[in-house]
Amino acid sequence: MTANALPQIVDADTWQRQLDALRDREKAATRELDAIAAQRRRMPMVKMPDYSLEGEEGPVRLEDIFDGKSQLIVYNHMWFPGEEWQCGGCTGFTSQFTRLEFLDNYDARFVIVTQGPIDDALAYKRRVGNKMTWYSTANSPFGADVGAPSGGGFAVNVFLRDDDTVYRTWHTNGRGTEQLSHSFALIDLLPYGRQEEWQDSPEGWPQSPTYSRWATSQDIAAHYGLNS
Repeated sequence: MTANALPQIVDADTWQRQLDALRDREKAATRELDAIAAQRRRMPMVKMPDYSLEGEEGPVRLEDIFDGKSQLIVYNHMWFPGEEWQCGGCTGFTSQFTRLEFLDNYDARFVIVTQGPIDDALAYKRRVGNKMTWYSTANSPFGADVGAPSGGGFAVNVFLRDDDTVYRTWHTNGRGTEQLSHSFALIDLLPYGRQEEWQDSPEGWPQSPTYSRWATSQDIAAHYGLNS
């Protein structure tokens, strides 16, 4: 960052006019997100087979992962066999979710499912201080069937339960998960933004290679894990 990498200095009236113009775009984006959410609520659904996953207490059927709720959000966490430190993006993303009880009021639950063996997954959860409930699909085709095969990346899937029958209602991956994150929302408010090379920023703004400012799994463990 150079000494000249600063926003233009203007008078208060000019600043307010530009803020008002930006606010119009922000409101339009909010209305568009409302419309997208309305379309999402009208999505059809697909009936799921009767999967069996592994939880902290042993095998568990997919419908039982709902823990009595009717709606379930699943974050499919990337997993690399034999690695001490798993995906930094997944580790950082899921570390944000420490207080999920508010979902009780919406008859919903949010959990992690990973391709890692359950004992390894739970050990990693403790190492990095993760607070979510973890399940393993290592011995089940569930992960591959919902867009998160072994070595195939991460995803978010949403399910609806009607008695003992489970339906898949929504899926996203890649940058589609950003709406669920408060970290990017806060960073994007900053004058310098994410400071990544791909972003459209004024000349002279600090920019770094993509992901270079992201916390690593080791960073997360140092902040929140067993030895923090």
